[in-house]
Amino acid sequence: MKISVLASGSKGNCTYIETDHTKTLIDAGMSNLYIEKKLISLGINPDDINSIFITHPHVDHVAGLKVFVKKHHPTVYLTAKMYEELKDDLIDYVIIEDKVVLSDLTVDFFKTSHDASDSVGYIFNSNDKEFVYVTDTGYINFKSLKKIVNKDFYAFESNHDIEMLMNNPNYPYHIKQRILGDKGHLSNMQCAEYLKKIVGNKTKYVVLAHLSEQNNTPTLALDNIKSKLDDSIKIIIASQNENTELIEI
Repeated sequence: MKISVLASGSKGNCTYIETDHTKTLIDAGMSNLYIEKKLISLGINPDDINSIFITHPHVDHVAGLKVFVKKHHPTVYLTAKMYEELKDDLIDYVIIEDKVVLSDLTVDFFKTSHDASDSVGYIFNSNDKEFVYVTDTGYINFKSLKKIVNKDFYAFESNHDIEMLMNNPNYPYHIKQRILGDKGHLSNMQCAEYLKKIVGNKTKYVVLAHLSEQNNTPTLALDNIKSKLDDSIKIIIASQNENTELIEI
C-alpha cells in the first residue's frame, strides 16, 4: 500500500491511497484542478481513481467532489446521512454500513465526533498492512480507540495548540469553545496522548494532519508528539498546499 496526503488543513483535505489493484482518495476538499495536478505529479492518472471515501460533508472535505466525480467517474463511499447532504454531487455511490472490500483493499470505518451531520474515520487494509485516517473529531471513544491500536501508519489530527487558540484575538469565544469541544478538533496535546495509547511495534509512520494555520505551527505539533513516541517512528507534517511523498508500507 502506498499513501500520500495531497492536502491537509482548514482550507481543504485530500489523501491518496494505492494498492496493486485499487487507487483511492479520502475526501476531495481541494479543487478538482489541484487534485489532478497533485496526482499527476505522483505519476497517477486521475481517471484511474476507482473510489472516494468521504469522512464528512464539510466544504473543506468535499469542495472538489462534484467536478472530480463528473470528470473522472469514481464510486463515492459515504454514510446515509452524508448522502442526504451530498446527493446532488454524486453519480456512482455506495452507502456504507459495514466493511467494504474492493479487490485487494478492505475498508472499515468508525464514528468520530464532529459538528457535521455524520463523520467517520477509516481503516484501510491491504496485504495485512493497515492505514488509519482520523481527523475532525473532538474526541475518540474507547470502542473506536480499541479498533485502531497498533497499525502500520496513522494520519492523525493535530489541529491546534490550546494556548495559541485561546490567545488568538481573531477568534470569538464561541468559536474557540466549538474547536475545543467534544464535536470540534483534536489539539496537539490530545493527539499526542491518543497516539501514545495506540501506536505499537508495527507502527512505522505518523502523519500529523489538519494543522490550523491560525492556531498551530509545525514545530509545536512536532514537539508535542516527539515527547510521546519512540524515535523509530517517522513523523511527517501534512501541509495545506503541498503533498507528502508517496509512502509505501
